Amino acid sequence: MSKNELFCEKNGKLHTWHTILTGFAFLASSIAWAIYDPYITKILNRLLTESEWITNLSAKLNEAFPILAKFAETQGQDVNVAGGGITLVPLFIGIIMTFDNIFGVIFQPTFGKLSDRCRSKIGKRRPFIVYGAPVSAILFALIPWVAIKASLPATMICIILFVFSMSLWRAPAVALMPALTPPALRSEGNAIINLMGGVGSVIGMVAGTIVVAIYTAVTGTAVDASNEQFTSFPYVFLLGAIVMVIGMLVVRFKVHEPSSLGETAAKNQYADEKAAKKAEKAARKADKLSKGERKSLIFMLGGLFFLFCGTNAITTFFALFAAEVLGKTTSEATIMTTLFAVCSAVAAIPAGKMGKKLGRKKTILIGLVVFMAVFLLYVVTGSMAVIWLALIFGGFANMLITVNTLPLVLEIGGIDKVGTFTGYYYTATFSAQIASPIVYGVVRMFSGTYLSLFVYSPIMFILSILCIIFVKHGEAIPQEIVDKIEEENAD
Repeated sequence: MSKNELFCEKNGKLHTWHTILTGFAFLASSIAWAIYDPYITKILNRLLTESEWITNLSAKLNEAFPILAKFAETQGQDVNVAGGGITLVPLFIGIIMTFDNIFGVIFQPTFGKLSDRCRSKIGKRRPFIVYGAPVSAILFALIPWVAIKASLPATMICIILFVFSMSLWRAPAVALMPALTPPALRSEGNAIINLMGGVGSVIGMVAGTIVVAIYTAVTGTAVDASNEQFTSFPYVFLLGAIVMVIGMLVVRFKVHEPSSLGETAAKNQYADEKAAKKAEKAARKADKLSKGERKSLIFMLGGLFFLFCGTNAITTFFALFAAEVLGKTTSEATIMTTLFAVCSAVAAIPAGKMGKKLGRKKTILIGLVVFMAVFLLYVVTGSMAVIWLALIFGGFANMLITVNTLPLVLEIGGIDKVGTFTGYYYTATFSAQIASPIVYGVVRMFSGTYLSLFVYSPIMFILSILCIIFVKHGEAIPQEIVDKIEEENAD
């Protein structure tokens, strides 16, 4: 792909409008997860609570393993239920809610690689989005209807199919922008992509409010907690599905990804099949990472794992920390986390510019140090004012890290492996999101307080810093150098 063919680049600068159009793929994915996480837990809570099998299993396990009650209490669960033990409903909800991360670890690297090898008239990445997003949207819209009309097993089948279908096109969707953007501009481009994802998340967060307002105005009937699953939930999911399809249509008709059929034609020029295989083998060997690049990749993925262990613990357990340590209500804790999200969004564009000016590695390390410092400052002072500072500066630091990590990983792999290395990126981050709630649950159980969250996360950040220090590759090559190399090769 030549410089002039890059959709998100214009005259050596990032083409902002084209990058926004490319971001509709990530927006489509983000709105689904913004609705999925809070609403599916409520659906599962009702279905599992009504399950006689779950009730009987809970009673048997409480009798056999009393320590389960203690561990569940550290997760914020009320253990004062009938029989003096625990209900396994939250446990099963937790397991089911990790399916998206598990599927991501298993399937996203595979489909990232497949997108690198895809040959179609509409490019390498877009076919996965164009065909995957509508299937996901249909399954997404069906989930609440199936939960109302059918049984728990039928609902689980629908949820599993949805999560699987999402894992087929998420890596290609994320890889689309880097594939259409020069390496030197990817941090800036990723900032816009993260903003688009934020827009999708916000739409998902307010979807329930919008639907309830419309439903109440049309029917004249108020929606409350007792009937919301049967009245508003189906329309919330339908709204999310519609936005997903709109995002797919924008990518299909407004984003121009060069046809990859030419690569197939080039391969067909080999008359001798044996010679073609030999040439392909030599190309694969030449395309392998050097020893130094492999080392950088391993340390970077390790850094991502520990980073997401720290941030996932915060997002998962902050509300419980706010209730136990700060004495805040759920709504107050939501306001605090919203401040964190707003500061992250505001920092997106500056984070991309910092990555370009200072270098990605330095910007990531700055973010980690700031994150770690404000958390440890609260442990030392115990001041409520410091908590607000931690949310403000932590939100900013979070975006310094988020915007620059993916471009750094992709730079190690090169332009021809964008899908593959996007899969590697998500393997590291999803693995952390599977492991961290369990690991911190054990830490909380033995520490006896959610204040340990502000020690656990900085320790994870320190481990992440130690890994990233050893990363020696992944910085963008300035565009003028790339142009010079292309000119020399042309001569």
